[in-house]
Amino acid sequence: MKIAIVCYPTFGGSGVVATELGLELARRGHEIHFITYSQPVRLALLNPNIHYHEVHVPEYPLFHYQPYELALSSKLVDMVKLYGIELLHVHYAIPHAYAGYMAKKMLKEQGIKIPMVTTLHGTDITLVGNHPFYKPAVSFSINHSDIVTSVSQDLKDDTYRLFDIKREIEVIPNFIEIDKNRIDTTSECHRSLMATETQKIVTHISNFRKVKRIPDVIKIFNEIQKKMPAKLMMVGDGPEKAPAEALCEELGISDKVIFFGNSHEISKILCFSDLFLLPSETESFGLAALEAMASGVPVISSNTGGLPEVNKEGVSGYLGNVGDVDYMAEKAIEILSDDAKLFEFKSNALKVSQEFDVQQIVPMYEKVYRKALKMHAK
Repeated sequence: MKIAIVCYPTFGGSGVVATELGLELARRGHEIHFITYSQPVRLALLNPNIHYHEVHVPEYPLFHYQPYELALSSKLVDMVKLYGIELLHVHYAIPHAYAGYMAKKMLKEQGIKIPMVTTLHGTDITLVGNHPFYKPAVSFSINHSDIVTSVSQDLKDDTYRLFDIKREIEVIPNFIEIDKNRIDTTSECHRSLMATETQKIVTHISNFRKVKRIPDVIKIFNEIQKKMPAKLMMVGDGPEKAPAEALCEELGISDKVIFFGNSHEISKILCFSDLFLLPSETESFGLAALEAMASGVPVISSNTGGLPEVNKEGVSGYLGNVGDVDYMAEKAIEILSDDAKLFEFKSNALKVSQEFDVQQIVPMYEKVYRKALKMHAK
């Protein structure tokens, strides 16, 4: 199949999943065309089945905000005609599903029928998409997609609750490439670079937005380090990073916390880790938690959104109510203070993550693509 993938090219979960999906589809022999405003951060162009097409948005003084949706829909039309693309797969409802719909209409007038699969990832539904300014366009775009998928059952339920949706939504969970995520711990995982032998290493990875509840991460770690020698690794960047650094200073734990910023070496960082913290306000799925589990790192998370579908209570970690710092700290200390229990949780985390291996999930997308193409062949 010749498939166009439209996504945000950033470190966010939707962009990462879309990129990894395209890479795996290319390995399976499909011709994949990424169409976005810059090269996705995890995109490798070494496979001859991978193509990247940049969307240029001309700047005119007339426009206060540059019309990306117009540029994207026009680019989609041009690329479909030039490369014979058979299917559009758009990730994130805003603005990609809307632009995809406009491209479909323009192509139809030129005698080209092309199906569109829309994957909902989270804040495109629960936060941005639910804003009154965007809600009608989001509902319209979803209802006019040929097939709609969501990354968790919880997100599917939210979509039906928040929008007037008249079509079926299929749940296809996020995934991870287990073999790629695991590194050789004997030769590549130099734990001594980060901490002493007696220190436990706790990690958090996110885009440092308010929804991630970064102060809760710091407060949980603060309780942990009171009970045992420990280091905290904070990976990512965003508006909450500077306040987090200030909170560490205020609590007197700055010497025990490392702020990495954005990193392309997530697997190497996770291989050092004993525990992963994700106390978010909401997570449509919890890809960061899954990445940790695939590296054999147990997770302490909130019990919101799709997280209970990923982090299995008492098996791969524990879940607490949003904002319940004391409970999450208690469970973190419980795992970290007993080496035998820590080993058991690490093994379980890896085992649970294998349910979401790329080889299990990508065939579900291929089945959806075949279904969409069959619908348009009628």
